[in-house]
Amino acid sequence: MAISENIRTWFEGTWHKGNVAIMRAADHGSWLGSTVFDGARQFEGLTPDLLAHCQRVNRSAMALGLTPTQTPERIMEIVQEGLALFAKEASVYIRPMYWGIENGLGGIVPQEDSTGFAVCLEEYPMASAEASVTLTTTRFHRPVLDDAVVNAKAGSLYPNNARMLREAAAKGFGNALVADALGNVAETATANVFMARDGELFTPVANGTFLAGITRARHIRLLRGAGKVVHETVLTFDDFHSADEVFLSGNMNKVTPVTAFEDTCYQVGPLTRLARELYWDWAHSNG
Repeated sequence: MAISENIRTWFEGTWHKGNVAIMRAADHGSWLGSTVFDGARQFEGLTPDLLAHCQRVNRSAMALGLTPTQTPERIMEIVQEGLALFAKEASVYIRPMYWGIENGLGGIVPQEDSTGFAVCLEEYPMASAEASVTLTTTRFHRPVLDDAVVNAKAGSLYPNNARMLREAAAKGFGNALVADALGNVAETATANVFMARDGELFTPVANGTFLAGITRARHIRLLRGAGKVVHETVLTFDDFHSADEVFLSGNMNKVTPVTAFEDTCYQVGPLTRLARELYWDWAHSNG
């Protein structure tokens, strides 16, 4: 599919066909990386938790010292206008984004009231229900708030993720299980992570080194609502080697089973399947 056919961009008050230019060379976001975004999904005609994603992109902007120019509700309206340009059954990745335009203090700080905004909608297929991934470790870890803007979904965080993924791919794995600064498991290079052992679920406690995702929170609520025990706690790599099941939780594919963590293999078990079933049932009732 040609790029002009599968992307729509909202910029400066109107929708454009294709991957249009939205930044200038001297915009703060272009050369100093003051960019934030969020990622929501349309699939099967549904847009679950869309408002929560629109709210988070504004929080991310403020964490970088940018002033949001749209309310979450207005961002939702813009997104819904754009989705009407696609086939209803299209799977679409929804990216509202902000960036700094003018330079502020010392040229390094973005001028807080000079903020660019756009929405990019891109057709992007959901992974099949049978898709899975394998994990390995990585030398790179999640930073802390003193070192990086981990309280925002900031573009500047993603080169670190790319290093993790390249290392994992070089070792023959699909993703990396990533530690925080203390050596405990935080998440993967691309998504939050859950494990199951003896019929109970565990996920790393949100300790400020990673974004505890909107989809992660949804899974926790749905699984607890179904009577399952879900622990948010400190987890080690040894815990994952002793797990019965592991799955990833992220907006891109919602639930991705893990079939191996290095030399430890897993089956796609009942709690992983339940997490997917509960999410899809909820999305069709509320999305």
